[in-house]
Amino acid sequence: MVLVSTDQPQPTATTAGARAHARAQEQAARDGGFPNRPTVPAAAADLPGEAVWAERVAPGGYAHRVLAAGTAIQLTDLDGDACASLLLYHADMPWERLNVADTVKVQWQVYTTAGQLLLSDQARVLATVIGDTSGRHDTLYGTSAQARNEQRYGDGSPEGSSPAGRELFVLGASKHGLGRRDVPPSISFFQGVRIDAGGRPEWLGSAGPGATVTLRTELPVIVLVANAAHPLDPRTAYTSSPLRITAWRDRVTAPADNLWHATPEGRRAFENTADHRTGRTAR
Repeated sequence: MVLVSTDQPQPTATTAGARAHARAQEQAARDGGFPNRPTVPAAAADLPGEAVWAERVAPGGYAHRVLAAGTAIQLTDLDGDACASLLLYHADMPWERLNVADTVKVQWQVYTTAGQLLLSDQARVLATVIGDTSGRHDTLYGTSAQARNEQRYGDGSPEGSSPAGRELFVLGASKHGLGRRDVPPSISFFQGVRIDAGGRPEWLGSAGPGATVTLRTELPVIVLVANAAHPLDPRTAYTSSPLRITAWRDRVTAPADNLWHATPEGRRAFENTADHRTGRTAR
């Protein structure tokens, strides 16, 4: 137990002191390159469409957003040690969510790259991976848990020095009326894992600074991103670096696109998704 002396007044004991403390924290975050809120309106520079989201996520931070169908989202590993764990929910029916097990099972592929469809538990496409310069991702091990981070680093709380990814997801989910039980297994980008011939996980780590993954939403989605050290990262120190998120208006995948017909499993998922969108569109 740590005892705090009460001989001196605490800096937040008054309204003026609390205000000064809060503003100092915001300025420190900005000086360090991590504004504590998204850039609003989103910066439009160098994007192929109208910008709708621009945010830099600090190490051990999280982000959340509601995006329309037909939005492109690009994640960038700025310094080479980001680990972007991702969850998606149908924005209109959040009980429909990313199902990583179905994503890999239905498509006969456990390793993520361009062309992979991120499937919901209703056999619909929530988003499509349309670009990947990293090749270092993981669909098997999810994100870190508080108990495990406490065992490894001494702390796993979202306010601490080594936040667990699941706790960050819980915070993001709460902003959209979702609770802890609504947080399923996630997919992770920029820190690779492969399974060796003996069935054991092989840690690959990062592809290096500047790698990107680009997704396209096929339904309106709630996006949750946690930028926390991967649970299999063998380094003794909690290691994480900044993540950049940019998004712009694009379009949904259409029957004329090659991706629609790339596999029979994917075609059925796209058909399910288009049928769902059609039934919910007013004329």
